[in-house]
Parts: sequence; structure tokens; C-alpha cells
Amino acid sequence: MHDLPQPIAVVCHDAGAANIILAAMQADETNSYLPVMQGPAEKLWQVAGRPSGSLMPLDAALAQARSVLSGTGWASCLEHDARREARRMGLPTAAVMDHWVNYAARFERDGEVILPDEFWVTDSEAFKIASSTFEGARIRLMPNLYLQEQVRQIGPPSPHHAGNILYVLEPIRARWSGSDEPGEFEALDYFMTRLEQLGQPNALRIRLRPHPSDAPGKYDAWLARQSGLNVALDRVGSLAQAIGQSEWVAGCETMALVVALASGRKVVCTLPPAAPPCRLPHSGLLHLRKL
Repeated sequence: MHDLPQPIAVVCHDAGAANIILAAMQADETNSYLPVMQGPAEKLWQVAGRPSGSLMPLDAALAQARSVLSGTGWASCLEHDARREARRMGLPTAAVMDHWVNYAARFERDGEVILPDEFWVTDSEAFKIASSTFEGARIRLMPNLYLQEQVRQIGPPSPHHAGNILYVLEPIRARWSGSDEPGEFEALDYFMTRLEQLGQPNALRIRLRPHPSDAPGKYDAWLARQSGLNVALDRVGSLAQAIGQSEWVAGCETMALVVALASGRKVVCTLPPAAPPCRLPHSGLLHLRKL
């Protein structure tokens, strides 16, 4: 971050980029930051032990900033608004791409496209996608300190956790087969019908880990229908701890699957046959509908 003029307004809403940016901030406290965190990012800020009183409104941070570093989430207009206002004020901007999907759509709201001056990615696959999506743009490959720290905390797989499955959830707006349920429930139901493809279904211990943006109680009704099965919400404090206690990690396209792959876990994508192909480009990822 030393290349950005300081102080830097750091603007995040969704969890993915916030995790990456917060890890970089923690690694180098010498930079001058003006933090604007809302939604899941604000929760992560507090979990990291940073005082919520240090957060700033967007307009106050931009008034003092000489550059802007933002996430690229879809669940809010906060980061988009920050880039628009920064452009009006003549402030240089950089945006962190925390995933491998919907790159162009991340920068559009109601037909308005606001691109940053720099795109920051954290692996070679993301670099290829960003380069083909934003031809001629400045794209920088940065280390993913968040992923490195997660793998360190998770540790290697252990035979003591055989049969343990962690299902990492994420909001999905699509409804693939005409169901009234959002796609995350369709994938979850499909996963439960295909447990035999993963081993001995009667011996499995399944824990659901909601996404940071999921509302409390979102999966209560679904869990109540799983009578006779060892299925419950994951009560472990951190994602690293939850993955560390698992043999398998399942989900659709969430970043948590990539973290689990990097830690040496067996990882399976649960997108059902009616869904489009999985867009995670990582080798080693199993696909339930192909097993």
C-alpha cells in the first residue's frame, strides 16, 4: 500500500475484500488509514480487535484522504459511491478483486460504470480474468496475506476429523430450477441427496457455516427438516478453526472453498445440475454433480 498517496481512505462492505485488506493493514501499521467499514466488513473490523469508534463516515474520510482503496462487493453501493466521489475529487483509486466471478458487474450500479485507476488481484488466475475483462487497465498482483494466515491457523488435515463435513454457505440470487427457494437452499438440498458420493452417510457430521452477510435464523427452518441426521449450525469461532476440524469442506463458489483447498482439505462444489458450471478456476476442486 506504500504506493498509494497517504492518508488512504479504506472503504469496505463485503467480507471478501475486507479480509484481504485488513490482513494487509495488520501487516503494516506504518501507513495512514481512514477506515470506512460497513456491513460484514464492520463486523470483521471488530473481530480483529479494532475499535468501532475509529471508523469514519465516507464523506469525512474522503475529505481527508489523498487516495482510496476499496473492496468490490455486490451487496452494497458503498464502495461504488466511494469510487465515484473519489473520481469527482481527483483522488487516485485502487480496488481489490477478492474472487473470480462477475468482474465487470462489480463496477456497475444502475447502468453507471465507475472503474478504479488500479485493479488489485491476489493470484495468477484472477490476473488473467481481470486482464481479459479490463483490457489495457493497470492490474497489480498482490500477495494474499489473509489466505496465508488462514492456512497457517488451520494446520494440516488430521485423521481425528474423518467424516466431518463443513458446509460454507453464501447468498445466491439465482433460482435455477424454478424453485421459490434461493439458490443456496437448492444447492444445500442437492448436497444432502448426494452424501453417498462422499463416503458413509450415516457416519457423517455436517456443520453449516452461514455467510457473514446471512441474517440470524436464516437456516433454522431448513435445519428443522433434517430429522435424524447429524446436521447443525457451526458454532466454532473462526473459519480457520471450522476448517481445521473438518475432513471435507463443501459449498458453491465461496472464497472459503479456496481457503480449504489451500489447507489440504477435500473440497467439493455443490452446485446442482440445473446451475451454471462452477466459475472457480482452481485445480483440485471436486464437483458433486460429476462424482
